[in-house]
Amino acid sequence: MISDHEVGLARLADAHRIAEMSRDFIEYGLGWKWTAARILLCLRDDSTNVAVAREGDDLTGFAIMQYKEEEAHLLLFAVSAAHRRQGVGSALLSWLEETALTAGVGLIYLEARTRNAEARAFYRQHGYSEIARVRGMYRGVEDGVRIAKDLWVLL
Repeated sequence: MISDHEVGLARLADAHRIAEMSRDFIEYGLGWKWTAARILLCLRDDSTNVAVAREGDDLTGFAIMQYKEEEAHLLLFAVSAAHRRQGVGSALLSWLEETALTAGVGLIYLEARTRNAEARAFYRQHGYSEIARVRGMYRGVEDGVRIAKDLWVLL
């Protein structure tokens, strides 16, 4: 727990708010792919964790991470604008990393828009490295960068 923000698994009832946050904070300008129905599929998938940060009843951030045998892919990660720079993102990321290690997963991969300097700086501050740039990664409209962290090196 960071401040009054508690991190844990999302509930089915959170799907609509998570989808709205994805639309507003991640998918802006690209069209809306991560609808409530798709979030519900992730919530029911055994190989995927949907984590949320809450302040009381308010959902302040979320993350969706899919697990494979030895690596994980952080599919979506967002914190509401009003709660940024308050430790919410760090708490979510720490929860995901601890969960991955507990599951025997040591590598986490993710992507960010090239022009999203704030996200790229956030991940760098948490030990992630940019490993590749990909033209047109975001629906052929925008370039992206692949980012990774090897959790096993820290053990």
